[in-house]
Amino acid sequence: MVNVLPEPGTPIQDFETPALVVDLDVAEANIRKMQAFANQHGTGLRPHSKTHKSPYWAHKQLDAGAIGITCSKVGEAEVLVDGGVTEVLIANEIVGKKKIARLARLEERANVVVAVDSAEVARDLSVAAEAQGVTIGVLVDVNVRISRCGVEPGEPSTTLAKIVDRLPGVRFDGLMGYEGHVTAETAAKRRIVSEAMAKFKFAKDEIESDGLPVRIMSAGGTSTYVDSAKTDHVTEMQCGSYIFMDGSYLDEMSDFDQALTVLSMTISRPAATRAVLDIGRKSMNSESGLPRVVSPAGAQLERLNEEHGILALAEEAQSLAIEDLVHLLPMSAAMTINIHDHYFCVRNGILEEVVPVAARGRFW
Repeated sequence: MVNVLPEPGTPIQDFETPALVVDLDVAEANIRKMQAFANQHGTGLRPHSKTHKSPYWAHKQLDAGAIGITCSKVGEAEVLVDGGVTEVLIANEIVGKKKIARLARLEERANVVVAVDSAEVARDLSVAAEAQGVTIGVLVDVNVRISRCGVEPGEPSTTLAKIVDRLPGVRFDGLMGYEGHVTAETAAKRRIVSEAMAKFKFAKDEIESDGLPVRIMSAGGTSTYVDSAKTDHVTEMQCGSYIFMDGSYLDEMSDFDQALTVLSMTISRPAATRAVLDIGRKSMNSESGLPRVVSPAGAQLERLNEEHGILALAEEAQSLAIEDLVHLLPMSAAMTINIHDHYFCVRNGILEEVVPVAARGRFW
């Protein structure tokens, strides 16, 4: 297979396309800004890696002060630990003896904590931990708003916490209460998050009233980080999308800047008002809406086929020629990243490093 990866020092104009391009200065500034906010409010930051799926970015977040990294699947956790990350939260229910056995093996190399919302799974974790000779940290997953996974606050969460605490091989570390993505104006968002976090606190208070200390209270995402960090009983946040941002988040907030684009090339100019790009649904996700043209001005993506992107060109863009480059902003960064093998990390338009999307496809 021919190696088409460019060498460090290559100008962006010479990249093979489509290419997933990250402006390092912007991404690193986003990392520092979120960490500074968490520090200012005395809240730990455990960034979610389901967007970037890479130990490279995880280490940048840890070097900035993150207390650990969050992921969704055992496969992602394995990639993180293989990449030298030693504090990992799997913020999801891990079910099935094979997956749980893999999780237990990871505990020999890292502190891996996992969310649980059933006694059955807690018991399976206990058996696997005992067999492996390790201790697995557990957060009881509490349903505070979105009615996805999670037990209800109050008696159900207290009962499950007590079951976990009594089991050998597992350690009750606290609670997880993800309030979900909240799209609302400031006052409404504050109210929604406050209501969710009140349920979260109720779960904590009920457990502690039974004599069981709750050390970790993990919540918060990019859309809610301001209000989550200002909530006294939240000890850590799981924000993830802030590192790159995408069209959906940029429509909603301006707290962080766009760091990621997909670079495409013009392959056909069949009409004055139409151009065709070498990008399609196989390299650019459109589930959350069609990607936006960042440059050149006057071009708009009209549709995506499997291998082609069709641009409509206003007058100022009608000079676009075959082999000209077009920068596109995905509406969902996470879904687009998961169909690429590499990040092309640049400063001032020059390639600094090619970084594998190491956990790409690790949904098991």
